[in-house]
Amino acid sequence: MAIAIKIENLSKQYRLGLISTRTLSHDLNRWYQMNIRGKEDPYLKIGERAEGRSQSAGCRSIRAPKNNLKSPVTDPSLSPGNSAKSHLSHINETELENKSEICNRQSAIASPLSHTMPSRDYIWALSDINLEVEQGEVLGIIGKNGAGKSTLLKILSKVTAPTTGTVKARGRIASLLEVGTGFHPEMTGRENIYMNGAIMGMSKAEITRKLDEIVDFAGVETFIDTPVKRYSSGMTVRLGFAVAAHLEPEILVVDEVLAVGDAEFQKKAIGKMQDISKGEGRTVLFVSHNMAAVMDLCDKAIILQNGYLQNRGTVNEVVANYLKSSDHIDISREWLDLEKAPGNEDIKLRKLYTISPMGETVDFSLTNSSFGICIEYEVLREIPYFTHGINVYTSTGIHLFSSHDNNKYQKETKLKKGLYSTIAWIPGNLLQEGDYLLNVAAMRYNPFQVLFHEKDLLRIQIVDTALNSAKHENCSLNLPGIIRPKLDWSKRTFKRI
Repeated sequence: MAIAIKIENLSKQYRLGLISTRTLSHDLNRWYQMNIRGKEDPYLKIGERAEGRSQSAGCRSIRAPKNNLKSPVTDPSLSPGNSAKSHLSHINETELENKSEICNRQSAIASPLSHTMPSRDYIWALSDINLEVEQGEVLGIIGKNGAGKSTLLKILSKVTAPTTGTVKARGRIASLLEVGTGFHPEMTGRENIYMNGAIMGMSKAEITRKLDEIVDFAGVETFIDTPVKRYSSGMTVRLGFAVAAHLEPEILVVDEVLAVGDAEFQKKAIGKMQDISKGEGRTVLFVSHNMAAVMDLCDKAIILQNGYLQNRGTVNEVVANYLKSSDHIDISREWLDLEKAPGNEDIKLRKLYTISPMGETVDFSLTNSSFGICIEYEVLREIPYFTHGINVYTSTGIHLFSSHDNNKYQKETKLKKGLYSTIAWIPGNLLQEGDYLLNVAAMRYNPFQVLFHEKDLLRIQIVDTALNSAKHENCSLNLPGIIRPKLDWSKRTFKRI
């Protein structure tokens, strides 16, 4: 399989705070004094030097990002004072065989080794990223806010240049990074479509052939000749995605902007990206915090953490690792401090854990085995009768099912002060292998009243059994789907007339 994107030793550094003096006259005076007269910066604060703040207490000189790979800022070839060369080679559709390169500008940010700078003044948004993306691959990019996801996409889209390293892309790149990316607010939707197509190197005839399809997909027929500045954010995102997806780029880059659209459009957009990758063999890079969307769309995924490429692999493995690393919910909980226990002023949860059919506390359950969710709670004073409910979610946030206590509801009964427990039994051969999150609620009926609803209190771990009892005895494949019930099948034979 051909390589669509190749990233080598990519790093991006930003300077924190304001760089200018905030006025043009002072900026010009600083440039004249430092570059023409060879003097110090006239606007330095007391105790600062031209090459950076003095190394006072609490300040450390900046260091190259640490990684097992060779760091670009510690490369001997990057001598102090010299800029690290970086370029983005772009191979147009008509130049795929020749692989001619169009180099981006040389990075203007010097190596941090050229001056002694305090680490608080600079930040590495990306550090030593090495990555190859195959043609036709759909790559999910996940990570917490500030991990470097958007910076990586901006470098790929030539919005910003890398500090060090190289990025080589095979084909035209269409990007949807923010609401309104690539749109001029004073131009109409139609004019913006033609402008974006022209920027991508398409002829007017090619754009015209795609125009009706773009407008229909975006659902903005009525407003296509209205200036984009009058569009809602949802309309702008729909049109932006339609333009990016239908103008036949070899590489489609999509950031979190799809979250602005409604559920129907998100589903349509994900379907279009699947068609682009699988049907047309194009490459898609997709950034999202919606793990369900990432798993539904992507084949592979990567995790960025603090600017480093932490993990790469199949989407299921990477998402599972990401959720485990960011999920601090325990598989059993106990609240000894009554004031910190979840609940309300009358009812407090004291303990949550899972048990086996034999009543033993367990850390996990097998797919073919039933298990109980034990809820221990304390009633702080005599109160009217109430009942319990649970909500079970997948680790990606999909609501799997809800259940209320089905014992007889004793409306006229009073519950006395004391400790109580109840168990909700979940049958075997129902849940897929993986982790699930539990919400616990208390409510009254007639009229319906929720007393409390506490979220993400417990993590339920389901492990597949080696016997594959929920599958066919001759089937060793993982069955797809959110749940995996073992159903009773029967056969009937009909006599031919």
